[in-house]
Amino acid sequence: MTFQFENFTLDAARRELRKDGDLVALEPQVFDLLRFLIGARDRVVSRDDLLDAVWHGRIVSEATLSSRLNAARSAIGDTGAEQRLIRTLPRKGVRFVGAVREIANAAQEAEREAMPVAPLASRDGARPPGVAVLPFTNMSGDPEQDYFADGMAEEIITALSRTSGLLVIARSSSFTYKGQATDIRQIGQELGVGYVLEGSVRRGRERLRITGQLVDAVTGAHLWSDRFDGDPHDVFDLQERVAESVAAAIEPTLQVAEIAHLDRHRPAQLDAYDFLLRAHALLADFTAAGMQGALQCLDQALAADPTYAPAMAAAAYCRAQCHFQGWAQQDEADRAAAVRQAWRSVELAPNDAQVLWMAAFAIWNMAQTERERARDLFNRSLLVNPNSAMALTLAGWIETMCGNGGNGRAMVERAQRLNPRDPRGWLMSGVMALAAVIDENYAEALRWAERSLAQNRRFAPALRVVAVANVKLGRLDRARTAVAELLEIEPGLTISGFFARIPVPLESMAKTYADALKAAGLPA
Repeated sequence: MTFQFENFTLDAARRELRKDGDLVALEPQVFDLLRFLIGARDRVVSRDDLLDAVWHGRIVSEATLSSRLNAARSAIGDTGAEQRLIRTLPRKGVRFVGAVREIANAAQEAEREAMPVAPLASRDGARPPGVAVLPFTNMSGDPEQDYFADGMAEEIITALSRTSGLLVIARSSSFTYKGQATDIRQIGQELGVGYVLEGSVRRGRERLRITGQLVDAVTGAHLWSDRFDGDPHDVFDLQERVAESVAAAIEPTLQVAEIAHLDRHRPAQLDAYDFLLRAHALLADFTAAGMQGALQCLDQALAADPTYAPAMAAAAYCRAQCHFQGWAQQDEADRAAAVRQAWRSVELAPNDAQVLWMAAFAIWNMAQTERERARDLFNRSLLVNPNSAMALTLAGWIETMCGNGGNGRAMVERAQRLNPRDPRGWLMSGVMALAAVIDENYAEALRWAERSLAQNRRFAPALRVVAVANVKLGRLDRARTAVAELLEIEPGLTISGFFARIPVPLESMAKTYADALKAAGLPA
C-alpha cells in the first residue's frame, strides 16, 4: 500500500518515505510508527496501541515514545506545537489527522496485510535484544546505603541506553521489582526482554564491593559476571566507573548470546536481523571465507530490508576488512560503492554508534580524500556511546596512524580497562604494537604484536609489526618467518601493493616499513 498526503508519499512495500520525490531518511522504528498512525487514522491511537503495534507489547519509557513521535513529526514537516498532521489528545492518545489518499496493487496489498512491520520484539521474534536492569540489592545491612544501590542501577541503565541495537527497559518499570523475590524468567516474560542484569552492593569499613551478573531470562543461565571494589568516600566516581565497564562488557556478550540463540532456534524464515546476526558470527571468524559468507548474509539482510542501516554499515565494514587484509581484489568502482554504502548507513542512522564506527572504518580505508571525515565519524560515535570498546580501539588506531600516539594509546587503554576480557583484545594489542613502532620502541612493539597474534594468528598488521620489529632488532630469520606467514594470508603481497592499499599518513613510518619489509624478503 502507498499513502499520499500533502507532498509526501509513504510506500509500505519499499519502506520509503518521500517528499516531492526525494527520499526522507527515517529510522526503522520511526517509519513503523508513522505507518501505523496513517493506517489507523480513523481513530485515536492509545499508548498501549502504539506499544503493541510498534514495540510488540514491550514497555518503553515515555521519553522513548515521545522521541519517536517527535522524529515522525519532524520527518513530515510537523511539530509538537503545530500538530498539523499528528495530533496529540491529552489523556487519550494520538491520531494522524491529515488527508490521505491510498494507492494499492496486488504486491503491496500483501505487504499491507503484514503490517505493522518490523517491530522491536522480544528474542522469540529474533529482534534486537532487550535488557532490564533490576534494582541492586543492598547487602550492607544499612538502609541508608539504598540510595547508592539504586544509583548504581540507574547509572548502568543510562550507560546501556547508549548501546546500538539494544532496548533498555526504563527505570520506572524495572524498579517495580525492588525488594521482590521474583524469578528472573518471570521478569523477562512480564517485561518482554531476553536478558536481565542484577547485582548487589556490600559496604565494609573502608571498601565498597559491587557485583553484577547478566542472566538469560529464557534459560536462567548466567552469561557474564564481575565484581568491582572502590573507595566508599568517592561513590559517584565509582558508580560511573562500574557503569561504563558493565556497558562495555555486556555489548559483545549479548551479541554472542544472540548468535547462540539463533543457532539453537533456527526460524523457518530469516529476517534482516537474523541475517545480521549470522554475518556477525562469520565476521568474528576473521577469515577470507568468513568475510565472504558474512557479505552474503548482509546482502540477504538488505534484500529483506533495503533501509536496514546496521546491515549497510556492516557490509561496508566487511568489504573494508577484506581490502585491509588483502582477502579480496576490489577495484576503484568496488571501493567507491562500499564508501557510498557507508555514507548511506550514516544518513539512515546518524545516532547509531556502531553504524558510525563501522562506516568510519570503511571510509578511512577505502576513500583517500575523505579520511578527515572518517575521523569525525569516529568522534561522533564516541559521543553517542563513549563506552564502546571497538569504537575506542579503531579510533585509537586511526589517531596513532596519524601521529597522535598519545591520544591513540589513551583510547585503547580505556577500551582495555572497560573490557579487559573483550574477545577482540587482539585488535587492541595490535594498535599498541603500531604505536610502539612509531615510537621506535621495537622490543615493546614485538611484545604487543606477539600478544595480538596469540589470540589471532591471521591478523596481518601484527605480523607486519613482527617482521619490522625483528629487522630493527637484528633478527632477520624471525622477520623472514613473519613475512612467510604474511604471504600465506595474501600470496600476492608486495611492498608497493601494500602502500597502494593501506593508508600510512606518517612518512617516517612508511619509510620504516618499506625498508624493513624489504630486508625481511617481501617482494618490492
